[in-house]
Formats: sequence, C-alpha cells, structure tokens
Amino acid sequence: MTKIDRKFSKELKKYGAFDFTSCYNCGNCTAVCSLATKDEAFPRELVRLSALGIKEEIESSLKPWSCYYCGECSTYCPQSANPGELMMSLRRWLTARYDWTGFSGLLYRSLPLLVVAMLLAVTGVILFAFFNKFEAKPIMHLGHLFEMFAIGTVFVVILLPNIIRMWYLAVIRPGTNPSLARYIKGAGTLFIHMFTQKRALGCDNNQRRWFEHFILVIGYLTLLLMTVVFDWLGTANPIITVAGYIVSIIVFSVTADFVKERIKAKREISRHSRPSDWLFVIWLFLMGFTAFIVRLFVDVDLIENNIWIYLIHLTVLVQWAMIIVPFGKWTHFLYRSFALYFQEIIKKR
Repeated sequence: MTKIDRKFSKELKKYGAFDFTSCYNCGNCTAVCSLATKDEAFPRELVRLSALGIKEEIESSLKPWSCYYCGECSTYCPQSANPGELMMSLRRWLTARYDWTGFSGLLYRSLPLLVVAMLLAVTGVILFAFFNKFEAKPIMHLGHLFEMFAIGTVFVVILLPNIIRMWYLAVIRPGTNPSLARYIKGAGTLFIHMFTQKRALGCDNNQRRWFEHFILVIGYLTLLLMTVVFDWLGTANPIITVAGYIVSIIVFSVTADFVKERIKAKREISRHSRPSDWLFVIWLFLMGFTAFIVRLFVDVDLIENNIWIYLIHLTVLVQWAMIIVPFGKWTHFLYRSFALYFQEIIKKR
C-alpha cells in the first residue's frame, strides 16, 4: 500500500527545494528534457511524487541521479516550480537516506552545524601541530600518513556501506534481484560514467561543462594519486614534482572557473547555490592551490620556517576528507556513477 507523507514538501525545502507544489502538471519540463521518453515523464513524474509525498517510491528511484541539471526544465516552467532545483534537492535528500551515520542530513539541513564541524577540523589540526611542537618534518610525515589512511577508512567505514544501502533501496527492495552475470556485464557502465561523466553529454548546450568536469575528474584523481601514492609534497623526484605542479594548476584553474560561474549566477544551476555547493567547489580549488604553494615552499627551502603554509593545506585536506567527501556534495559523484550502473543492470532483464 502506498504511503503518503503530507510533511514531505516541508522536509524537502530544508534540502533546498522551492515551491514545487505549484506545479500544475503542464508537462513543459518533460517536453524539453533529454531524459524524457514516451514511457517516462521525467522530471514531471518526480515532481508529482514529491508533491504527493510518496517517499518510498522516491527513495527507491535512481532517476534523480540521471539529471545533470542543465536547467532547461526550470527555465521553461510557467509556474516557477523549479524542477531542476527539485532534482538537486532530491539528490541531497537521497544522500541523507543512504548515509547510515545520519551526518549528511544534519549537515545539509543545518549551516551552523556545518560551520561547527569545519571549525572542529581547524581545532584538530592546530592541536596536532601543537603536540608536534610545530616542527615541519614530523607534521608533514604524519600528514602524509593521514592522506593515505583517511581515504581508505572513509571509503570502507562510511561510503561502502552507503553504496550497499543505495543498492538495497534501489535494486533489491523493489524486487529486481539481478543475476551475477548482469552485474558483471554492466560493470563497464560504472567506470565509464565515473571517469567520463558521459551522461552529461546528452544535455543540450552542456559540452563545455562536460569537458570541464572531465578534466576536473581526471585532474583530481591524478592529484590524489600523486600526493597519496607518490608523496608529491615530500618527494625529490623531479618528474613527480613537475607532474604534480601541472596537475595542481589544472585542478585549481578549472575549479576557479566553477567558482566564478557560481558567483556570476547566470546559469540556472548557479542561481540557487547551497552551502554544500560552495564548499565543494571552493575546497576543491583550495586543495589544488594550497598543495601547489606548499610544494613551491618546499622547493625554495622555506617550508621549515613557514610551517603555517602546510597547516593551512592540512586543514583544507582534513575538512575535505572528513566532512566534504563522506557527507557533502562529493558523494554525488560516487552515487551518480553507481546509480547509472544500477540502472543498466535493471534494464538488462
């Protein structure tokens, strides 16, 4: 039996949704959306489910993850119901539903709590530096160990269980029960969408944004590899050093463009930015920029007397690894890839 939650619209507004209940089902959003088919009225179907408060069906849906927010649906909505922003809000809400810790929902809904979490990270870094007497060598060594272990721990303890919960809600609970062969055959879809964001190319006038996302994903993953595996900030290898400079420049250059676009707010996707949106692009920019500055100070032999430079980078890194990656918008990159993978599996009946 379908359950209706009359308070769901108020709940979604805490995640950034606007007056989607003003929708009168005209179908303009579906008419302009590249995801709509003769069998699926996207995004109108999700607008109606949200307005009616049918949470269980939304919870099991993978469709919000297919949307790359080109903004066409919101532009052509005669009621200003903003279906594009609703899809973004549903992704935030789903992120909170997948998260077994409950922190994602808390941080999405409460800016003061998010600020407190970020300040606690700053406090932790300062205390860490204090107990190591602000000496560069042990601080940078332990900082590198943090880079290595934090990534694995966050994935195993938080993200992997969340993906399993997503899989249960979207694949198992609805009764699909795919065979092992289907999972294996569809695995290529996971990697293609994770590394290329191929689905974004289906959106009209989105080629530049797709290219920037593609460069950013490759740049970010390469920078991660350089710093964690090859210890870019501590190595003396000239090849790794130069490659790290190039990659960090790419990362903070592309993210600087993203920040500029959000400030200008000319595109639909940038007009209603939430704190999580700003944190994602700004901290990604800071990751590349502060890493570049730290490495520069290492190369000119100034880091010993300017350990505060590294502490700023470490603070950004800790906030990124402990807050933004497991509980913020970074997870959308992961969940979207798995959603498209699960969709492929479900289709192969």
